[in-house]
Amino acid sequence: MRLAWLILVALLLAGCPYPNHRHDLLLRSLPEEPAARDVAITQTLGMPLEPGNGVELVMNGRVFDVIEEEIRAARTSIHLASYIWRPGIPSDRLLIALRERRPGVQCRVLVDPLGSVNFEVVAPVLVDAGCEVRLYRSLQGTVASLDADRIRSRMHRKLVIRDGEVGLTGGFGIWRSWLGNGDAADTWRDTNVRLRGPAVRGMQLAFAQNWQEAGGDFLPPEAFPPLTPAGDARACFVASTQHRYLSQASKMWLLTIASAKHRLWVANSYFIPPKALSDALIEKARQGVDVRVLVPGRYHDVKPVLAGQRAAYAPLLEAGVRIWEYEVSMMHAKTMLADDTLSVVGSTNFDPLSLNHEEEGSVLMEDPVLAKELEVAFEQDLTHSVEIHWKGWKRRGALQKLGDRLIWLIGDFL
Repeated sequence: MRLAWLILVALLLAGCPYPNHRHDLLLRSLPEEPAARDVAITQTLGMPLEPGNGVELVMNGRVFDVIEEEIRAARTSIHLASYIWRPGIPSDRLLIALRERRPGVQCRVLVDPLGSVNFEVVAPVLVDAGCEVRLYRSLQGTVASLDADRIRSRMHRKLVIRDGEVGLTGGFGIWRSWLGNGDAADTWRDTNVRLRGPAVRGMQLAFAQNWQEAGGDFLPPEAFPPLTPAGDARACFVASTQHRYLSQASKMWLLTIASAKHRLWVANSYFIPPKALSDALIEKARQGVDVRVLVPGRYHDVKPVLAGQRAAYAPLLEAGVRIWEYEVSMMHAKTMLADDTLSVVGSTNFDPLSLNHEEEGSVLMEDPVLAKELEVAFEQDLTHSVEIHWKGWKRRGALQKLGDRLIWLIGDFL
């Protein structure tokens, strides 16, 4: 649930708007030759796709089984970072597991206070269980002073890292909305990934940096053990932070879009793409790539964002991008599938908050097995969705079109 968006509606014009630099990075295609392709990825993101990773999709409410499993398997440390941690059944499960973890396992918990409503109920129990607990960028006095930039600049990452060897990330939050299978109104649809191998180091580094900013000490050397190959996937963790012009999040999405030759399937919960991303999707559709976008529908948790999302449809639909709205619950996943091998799973959205202001993180992976699993999941989600067609969409009334245009322009400056 994006509480930051609800506050931003009132603060829309507060602070200095960031201009939309739509042509800062133009990536129309990637080299076909593997070595040249690797160099292109490295020079764009500043990191390579590392070989030797094991990757596993973790869907919907199963995420709590996996988190509990990792807590109980920990030998040296368990690190948890979440935008949302609220009292309830999922929290209680993890609190029991943390209290029963092996002796000597260091536990560090980092939450964002904007999303973690009533966390003051949970924190003392964590401390009593021997966990060190920190809040990222306290809001004390921030809302009253209308500090819009601080309100926008949140820690939206979702991370579980066990022993520096296994990492979990995605769209999950520790709350009741993530229970179930995403097939009923009160159970959100979400996708996460569990990672083993060299790319986990990037997840641990991202946690360490947020931990330090929240007042935590350096992580000890044993938090960064040597990582041996654990699978066949090539992967890297793309950590993104606030950036005035072009964040790592924007680069990651543009790079993945640019890689697509025949298929580009996007699922994103807060889909308000700036012109640069919208133009990239349009360009791919005009090249004949099968571009599909899956977004939330009537069960969207932040209605102003739903309006902004729909304001982005017209140029995409007109260019041949196909758009579906998920109809049975809130669709909260943030994934992208390019062709048959490259995919993204993480916390990073297509909205101005995620791209310009927030601490985000996603795993970029080359793995045909995982790509196939994402394909199957996407096609299954479409059976619970309604397609938006350009012919009907362009017949909307003049006031609706004017409203869309105003929302589009405002979003372009956030």
